[in-house]
Amino acid sequence: MYLNSPVTQFDSFSLTTEPNSDEPEIEKPVELPLTRPSLPLSTGEGGTYPAQRGNSLANQKSEELQKTLLAHRHDRQLVILQDFPDPDALSSAWTYQLIAQQYDIKCEIIYAGALSHQENIALVRLTNLPVQRWTLQTLKSKDLSSYQGFVLIDNQGTTSQLLSAVQQAGIPLVALIDHHSLQGELNSEFEDVRPYVRATATIFTQYLQSGLLALDSSINQHVKCATALMHGLRSDTNRLMQAQEEDFMAAAYLSRFYDAQLLNAILQANRSKRVMDVIERSLKNRIVQNNFSIAGVGYLRYDDRDAIPQAADFLVTEENVHTAVVYGIVHDEDEELEIVIGSLRTTKLTLDPDEFIKEAFGQDSTGRFFGGGRTSAGGFEIPMGFLSGSNENSAYAKMKWEVFDAQIKQKLLRLVNPKDNPIQSE
Repeated sequence: MYLNSPVTQFDSFSLTTEPNSDEPEIEKPVELPLTRPSLPLSTGEGGTYPAQRGNSLANQKSEELQKTLLAHRHDRQLVILQDFPDPDALSSAWTYQLIAQQYDIKCEIIYAGALSHQENIALVRLTNLPVQRWTLQTLKSKDLSSYQGFVLIDNQGTTSQLLSAVQQAGIPLVALIDHHSLQGELNSEFEDVRPYVRATATIFTQYLQSGLLALDSSINQHVKCATALMHGLRSDTNRLMQAQEEDFMAAAYLSRFYDAQLLNAILQANRSKRVMDVIERSLKNRIVQNNFSIAGVGYLRYDDRDAIPQAADFLVTEENVHTAVVYGIVHDEDEELEIVIGSLRTTKLTLDPDEFIKEAFGQDSTGRFFGGGRTSAGGFEIPMGFLSGSNENSAYAKMKWEVFDAQIKQKLLRLVNPKDNPIQSE
């Protein structure tokens, strides 16, 4: 999914733009026109085409979002992304921010983890995408009472450390916009969750098409945002190989505005040596059964977390492998905690990553699943709790990894090869 740079993590990214005389400030509530592309009706059996139904829903959701934004004019909002935001999340959040600006809503786009994937770093740096890293420590220094609402985009809070702190501060959830399956009940004023859509960037492009924001190719910020959306759509559809009709239609619309040269520069970002080392470890440690490749890569720094999905992307290309799972123990020195993090990639059409991961790893004591997925990809995060840290003793660290490695393999292989005992005694 996911310019060569030594930078592995940014605390803050800011966006500065010059005033544009073509964009007057809105001083009073204005009903923005919503245009609807007309599609020919189907004359055959089965009613309207799926794309027509999707178009109707997109227009309906655009109207609902417009009403929600009008009701929150002059507010200040937090847009919360998953801890390790991908291009789909980053581009969609930026689009929301630009749409909300028309209603004098000030948005801060935040995440708690790291931008470590080279393409994500390049995306943010080359487009000046306005995203900030807020750790739990950062939250303590913020006056959260100055925010009237928060928004979840391309996630439902289950992959963000920030959600509970924001909820505890009494900030209401204004909007939830995502393309993943529902993870639980959230009381949101506006909700647009469409698991059948391949990318959240597609949903936001449909908002643009409906008239919530008129893109202008003469405005540099719009061109960069359209480029980011194209990257997000492309990455979440495996370079459009798994795109549906709505995704192709969204890409066709964005083709009028995006900068192909800028997108190419983002995609040409080189892998770091540390990423290559993790891929090498995954190759060395992998076991292959029933066309599944499973690899544990040991301990990783928090900043290198994105090497795990990249290793999974690589392993799934091996001959006679349709599914790859790569996992490791990620150490966050700032928060002094450890998490088992894993990624799944599959080319098997009949394998549902969301069902597979939820069946393999189950739920915690609160009923929250340790992971989930979408078409062709998934991930999981398992907190280590009491066993976190104390890795100064190399023998203990080795023993701890061996236990977690064996347990994860056992949970995966009971689904991959249920007749075999995955833990072999020597």
